[in-house]
Amino acid sequence: MSSVSATGRFIVVVGVDFSDLSNRALDQALESACCRENAEVHAVHVEPESWVGIGLSRVPVAATTPEAALHQLQLRATERVGAMGGKLDGRRLKRVVVHFRRGDAAGNIAQLAADLDADLVVVGSHGHRGLERLLLGSVAERVARLARCPVWIMRPKDHATAGRVPEIEPPCPECVKRREETGGAELWCARHSEHHVRPHRYSYATNGVYAASSAAYQATPEGM
Repeated sequence: MSSVSATGRFIVVVGVDFSDLSNRALDQALESACCRENAEVHAVHVEPESWVGIGLSRVPVAATTPEAALHQLQLRATERVGAMGGKLDGRRLKRVVVHFRRGDAAGNIAQLAADLDADLVVVGSHGHRGLERLLLGSVAERVARLARCPVWIMRPKDHATAGRVPEIEPPCPECVKRREETGGAELWCARHSEHHVRPHRYSYATNGVYAASSAAYQATPEGM
């Protein structure tokens, strides 16, 4: 993660569209800010521009006023701060600021991050794939391309549907069950602990890096 901005503050920009997912993005932005000294969160809502034809001309039409949008965003930010309660460290998180812009969501979020010399951007993603992604686009992915600072993309945790993406397989139900039964002490089911089945990618896990009694390594089995 980059160093703090020129103002000496750790600045987090978060996109808010008033969905449940953007609530999670805002929560994550607030929590992340509390990990650094002199932090502030800037929540921004971007309203898409609408146009109507008048004669031979097209003019923009606003769905809401900046004052109304800012008031709604301020209420949402206040609500999330209140809901998180003791998770927030007021000694580190100095302030939460709200912003309203019109136009392209990704471009405006990335531009605000540049304007503020932000250290982190947090955005939500619904994880759409295939035709759905083609039709809806991905604001989060565009922000990741445009922003010149780290971008944290929040999306719903849903490994069970990973099989919809050819490159990523869903987790083995028996492996998941084994981890639950052993409290995570054992990672793989009996079948995937064998070495003659299709290999896992090689990786190693420790059972406590600083524990003198821990095993040096627990190798990922060679099959999944």
